[in-house]
Amino acid sequence: MGRVGLGVAVGCAVVTCAIAGILVGKRVRSHRRWGRAVRVLREFEEGCATSIGRLRQVVDAMAVEMHAGLASDGGSKLKMLLTFVDRLPNGSEKGIYYALDLGGTNFRVLRVQLGGRRSMILGCQVERQQIPQNLMSGSTEELFDFIAMTLKHFVEKEGNSHAREIGFTFSFPIRQTSVSSGALIKWTKGFSIEDT
Repeated sequence: MGRVGLGVAVGCAVVTCAIAGILVGKRVRSHRRWGRAVRVLREFEEGCATSIGRLRQVVDAMAVEMHAGLASDGGSKLKMLLTFVDRLPNGSEKGIYYALDLGGTNFRVLRVQLGGRRSMILGCQVERQQIPQNLMSGSTEELFDFIAMTLKHFVEKEGNSHAREIGFTFSFPIRQTSVSSGALIKWTKGFSIEDT
């Protein structure tokens, strides 16, 4: 091997060492960054951790507020509103039921076929409708016409004229006077209907 061959070999060795040094340096820096990221995440996790004692205090304070709200109207920051619900489903229900869910910017209509204890839910169809912005600040008549028409079109798809049970989740604070009637306390969730 002559001088030229030796020079090329040394040059290749130097370039190889330089590349290896760069790669090792990148890996070390990456490892350091990863270590820093892990430390930051651990610090964040520790900062967010809530002790069991503190969680018990929160539970106790909520229980006190709930009891105060149930004891007297306006007796708590938590609205403890009566629902007049006197029985809950027990799992033996059979048949087709409808449900309406109004809360926020979407309205949902559901048809659920219940099969009793052996096969709880046999089928479920859901239709979601975004509530048009103009109805969120229009009149109650316009809003409930929208709800009625959406339900009508959904029920017509079943093609059956049998009477069905229906539940209505109205996710706004109301002062109920019975299981099926009440008065709205105030609109929330972006609704600002004035004629209520």
